[in-house]
Amino acid sequence: MPVIEYGKLKIKIDNDGFLENYADWDEKVACALAEREGVEELTPDRIDILKFIRDYYKKYNFFPVLRAVCKNVHQPSNCLTEKFLDPVQAWKIAGLPNPGEEVQMFKSWEPLGV
Repeated sequence: MPVIEYGKLKIKIDNDGFLENYADWDEKVACALAEREGVEELTPDRIDILKFIRDYYKKYNFFPVLRAVCKNVHQPSNCLTEKFLDPVQAWKIAGLPNPGEEVQMFKSWEPLGV
């Protein structure tokens, strides 16, 4: 199991870069995961998105519908693709468990209307 170091933190991730333990997530862990994913800064807007994704996942055990994310954090309808490159990246930085095969669906996702 890989471990990434961020300051004094040691964060266990799986081979695909997903946080091993959902409960280990906090904003510092999110910053470490974001850095690993090439996201320069976790702005307050991005943190709001991540927290909503985590809350939704905790309640429903699934990634939220993309349009619902932006609506619920009171941001423009394209906030997820504007703030993160793709849903899988947001999933990882939010510290959600590895979705396995399901991740392939998100990797091939294209925004509607493009």
